[in-house]
Amino acid sequence: MGAAAQVASPAGDTAASAWTVKRARAWVAKGEWKNGLTQKPHGSVNPVDFTLQYHRNPALWNKVFTFLRTQDLEHLAPGKYPIDGDNAYAMISQGHTKPMDSVKWESHRQYIDLHYVITGKEKIGVASIGKATVTEPFTDKSDNAHYNATGIFYTAEPGVFFLFFPRDVHRPGITVPGTMEDKKLVIKIKVSQ
Repeated sequence: MGAAAQVASPAGDTAASAWTVKRARAWVAKGEWKNGLTQKPHGSVNPVDFTLQYHRNPALWNKVFTFLRTQDLEHLAPGKYPIDGDNAYAMISQGHTKPMDSVKWESHRQYIDLHYVITGKEKIGVASIGKATVTEPFTDKSDNAHYNATGIFYTAEPGVFFLFFPRDVHRPGITVPGTMEDKKLVIKIKVSQ
């Protein structure tokens, strides 16, 4: 979206908007949505998409951030944890990261992904869906499509979370030299229309 892109107004009106990219960035930076959360969004997070989705369903996002803030993530066993029924749930995984050539680019339509590395590190690739070529079409059952893409790779470490919206293609779980495994949280957050 360009600099004049519009999103939800500060009052929560998601149809007409008073939010520009600049205002969305300011809203994210102000951090009222954090409610004590110490983890920060990575700089690659699209502030317009985040602002729009948060204002469409603040109660759901507050539950997600409460989970992230209040759970003892280091001691949670791998598995699936409910947050708000099918609207949001968490998955903890622990194990080896993968060589880059064994990890596919992916995107989702029904859920937004929040990725947070609890311990260890991994590389995560980020690309725009508009610059990616579909290799495996989207299916509702898996809420997944796969791509060939060229993106930017970041090192994911504790303290910073990534958000991937439907137009974000991502490639997570890649080995960082010297770190072969990590413990990770992925929260699936239903897209609000």
